[in-house]
Amino acid sequence: MKLGADILLKEQLELITKKSIGVITNHSSLLGNGKHLVDALVARGDVNIKALFGPEHGIRGKAPDRKSIGHEVDAKTGIAVFSLFGKTIKPTRQMLKGIDVLVFDIQDVGARFYTYTTTLALTMEAAAENGIPYIVLDRPNPIGGRHVEGPVREENLRSFVGWLPIPIVHGLTIGELALMINGEGWLRIRKTARLHVVKMKGWKRGQLFDQTKLHWVNPSPSIRSLQTALVYPGTCLIEGTNVSEGRGTEHPFEQIGAPWIKAKELASKLRSFHLPGVNFKATTFTPRSTRVATTDSKFEGEHCEGIFLTVTESARFRPVRTGISILCSLQELYPADFSMKPRRLDELVGTRTVRRAILDGAAPRQIADHWESDIRRFDAMREQYLLYR
Repeated sequence: MKLGADILLKEQLELITKKSIGVITNHSSLLGNGKHLVDALVARGDVNIKALFGPEHGIRGKAPDRKSIGHEVDAKTGIAVFSLFGKTIKPTRQMLKGIDVLVFDIQDVGARFYTYTTTLALTMEAAAENGIPYIVLDRPNPIGGRHVEGPVREENLRSFVGWLPIPIVHGLTIGELALMINGEGWLRIRKTARLHVVKMKGWKRGQLFDQTKLHWVNPSPSIRSLQTALVYPGTCLIEGTNVSEGRGTEHPFEQIGAPWIKAKELASKLRSFHLPGVNFKATTFTPRSTRVATTDSKFEGEHCEGIFLTVTESARFRPVRTGISILCSLQELYPADFSMKPRRLDELVGTRTVRRAILDGAAPRQIADHWESDIRRFDAMREQYLLYR
């Protein structure tokens, strides 16, 4: 298969040659040969890169989670770098001055609350406001493009971790998502972007990242493998609680825990749900903050017990239902210790009804049934934006 970035350089270079371009990029913008897109463009000499725009974690992907980032000059290329994760989250008119085309090339992970999709929407909006053409270089959805799951985000819960009204697992590539943003009128202005998606060649919807034969690059410091990406849409919900989501360990999001959890008890409870495609193992860990991955680990230096998740059958695995099952189990087993952070959890889930149902003692299956009608409507809508089968 060939990435959108490779197709741009080999077949559609006329889109950017002899133009001043801005590139929304980070460390994941690698070509199939492992060379960074920006380095390849600089080496050509017939493309003028006016500015680079970096999302959360920065242009080199080394800033810790949720850490605000300032503007800088790229040490390697000498090009101005504007941060879109700090005081500014959307390019200003001044930042876009002299730019003829904006190009987006960042690896997504397929979950609504991954903030690169918010940066996609906001930079599309800035391009539309300033009459600048916008090009998306498409990349695979690493967790596949067939499965869709979770509540559709309600309008009053829009946030940087939930900008778009889509399910938690959206089953789209970044290019398809851009087409949907434009087609559904989700920009906060009455204009649409002059959008062009450079399609991949050879990617099929059912493929996971390991089937593409591409080299895995951590899209952010805590997503360190395909296994992490698979469980992330479910275990990221733990961020909205007083339980550790494994940040500050070697396996963030693959394990969760707290000092007051009894590991074997929680693992046994979760196995009793007979959730498809996943195994739960009792584990222990001690979170340690690091300068690169996270600077605010929950239970820093404390011994935690919890569970380790292993996806055994990705086609059957349902990450959001699994995440809800974990939340329900924690509420049932440890009501005196476990607590949910209402605003944070609601923003991640996309609705207040899930948290309220957990507090009311609803079963995970009952909670999941509530979003099925939303999923059917979303699936019908997304059909017109699919570029791959």
